[in-house]
Amino acid sequence: MSAALSVAPVPTDEFLELARQSGRPVPIEQGPAWDAYDERVEGREHWRRLVVRADGEAVAVISLTRYEGRGFRYLWARHGPIWIAEETASRAKTLRRALAAYVRREAPWAVFIRLDAHDEADDLRELLQTITYDRTVVIDLTRDEDDILASFSKRGRYKTRRTLKDTDMTVTEESDCTPEQFEELYEIYRETAERDGFGIYPASTYLDMLEGLGEHVRLWVARRHDTGPEGDLRPGRAISWVLSTVYDNAGCDTYAAGNREARDCNAAIRLKWEIFTRLKAEGVTQYDLMGVGSDRAPTLMGVREFKEQFGDVVEVDPAWDLPVRRLRYLSLVWALKAKRALRR
Repeated sequence: MSAALSVAPVPTDEFLELARQSGRPVPIEQGPAWDAYDERVEGREHWRRLVVRADGEAVAVISLTRYEGRGFRYLWARHGPIWIAEETASRAKTLRRALAAYVRREAPWAVFIRLDAHDEADDLRELLQTITYDRTVVIDLTRDEDDILASFSKRGRYKTRRTLKDTDMTVTEESDCTPEQFEELYEIYRETAERDGFGIYPASTYLDMLEGLGEHVRLWVARRHDTGPEGDLRPGRAISWVLSTVYDNAGCDTYAAGNREARDCNAAIRLKWEIFTRLKAEGVTQYDLMGVGSDRAPTLMGVREFKEQFGDVVEVDPAWDLPVRRLRYLSLVWALKAKRALRR
């Protein structure tokens, strides 16, 4: 890509039309559906959708959201850019150079841009905070159900068949739950976070996602039911749940939780199978389990074995920080290191 690149705003309709030329589903975070959720979260606001061209031909599009940190602001293109031309290391670096120049002019307050890139490069830095991943498992839902099940590992097939025989468990979609109803699920998330050692957001964050994303977000709940004296199933208690997104005929795990009882009866396996089959029936073509452990994402090693039961691990572009204001970014790195040192 020797030609100079131009970067310019693009209307949403044209952005989507160009993005679909990539031949892959548009990530929900790059689509307009995500804007309403960003507006509900304090410190976030969608900024612009841009097209990058070479000699008048679009090579990539990217949607950027403004994030407010503690005393600094930055732009994040979650699962972007979307490449229309073939992504190579040299092309990606040329694109980042053009994008950084554009942001310096149009958003002088932005310290850095967070975006995806396949290859490590000297202009990219590891994320200041949060985690990223470069491996995931994607389930092809265009196949027959028997073929989907056959693609699971031997252990995955066994557990799936076994949990489907559990008549005391049901999976329901509860996307319209109230804040009071969600509290039961949030308690399960607290237990999961304490057991597995990760932090969680306030309950309002997940409720904002349910309200902000509307038809593009689904809440699936596995419940256990006690059998009454006459064989009737009594109202069930939640034991596990998954919050997933569905956009451009592609689904994706976002958040999930399960208590001790769920682990004992393979509720997470049952949930996944129900999600796969129900979304398949609606015409969804793939489902992304959203990240497994690797050298780049060691903290996700704990979920890798579970997710590998459903399919093969594939590579995806991880996120990186692209400093725009280099000295300011360096000061943030130093401040974060000092903060971590004090905690230790």
